[in-house]
Amino acid sequence: MQVIILAGGLGTRLREETEFRPKPLVDVGGYPILWHIMKTYAHYGFQEFIVCLGYKGNMIKEYFLNYEAMNNDFTICLGRQNQITYHEEHREQDFKVTLAETGPDTMTGGRVKRVEKYITDDTFMVTYGDGVADINIGALVDFHKAHGKLATVSTVRPTSRYGILDVDNQGKVLEFTEKPQIDGWASAGFLVLHRSIFEALSGDDCFFEREPLEQLAAQGQLMAYRHEGFFFAMDTYREYKYLNELWDNGEAPWKVWQ
Repeated sequence: MQVIILAGGLGTRLREETEFRPKPLVDVGGYPILWHIMKTYAHYGFQEFIVCLGYKGNMIKEYFLNYEAMNNDFTICLGRQNQITYHEEHREQDFKVTLAETGPDTMTGGRVKRVEKYITDDTFMVTYGDGVADINIGALVDFHKAHGKLATVSTVRPTSRYGILDVDNQGKVLEFTEKPQIDGWASAGFLVLHRSIFEALSGDDCFFEREPLEQLAAQGQLMAYRHEGFFFAMDTYREYKYLNELWDNGEAPWKVWQ
């Protein structure tokens, strides 16, 4: 099953890093966050990726074009022969990556629509290029197949960005909780979709998260896979620092691979 990764956004809230490179190439522990996402899918046997490019997409192309040289020792024969011998094998030997230019200003639904021609099966997956999780992709796919609907979105319990206070009428603080989980469920990406979804994707200005998913929900064709574990989207510099601290301390919950 193929995996579409949306990797074309501007990442304006992480300007400290994205001024120089696209957000999917921002490093976590010395590896682009895009690499971490691919490793999670690959751990469950899904190794064919379609990356939707936009902002600074050429840098993502260069990353993969240079992947062998940057991840192996090699010997190069200079001159007319121009031969390269790689001496080791990195662990991404069977990854198949299609890099698709989907436009600098295209919205998420438009990006998915533009890569329809690369989808070969009735079912495929979509996720974002800036969020990591310890989600069980195999269980997600099994859940999707079991319910028989057209679409599955993974959901998590959101955490408040602020400390929550319980205050009485006199202003006395009865309880203070720093960034608690709040009621309800929020989308975490990691979607499984039937290819008929392409019919609901109109043009480059189509937001995947609005009319297409709203329409599926209204039709009773959208199901939610509840992920109770770790999920974190890297949207700000503070969040970038947090993910790197987890990795550097050997405490990265999303590192499910060996």
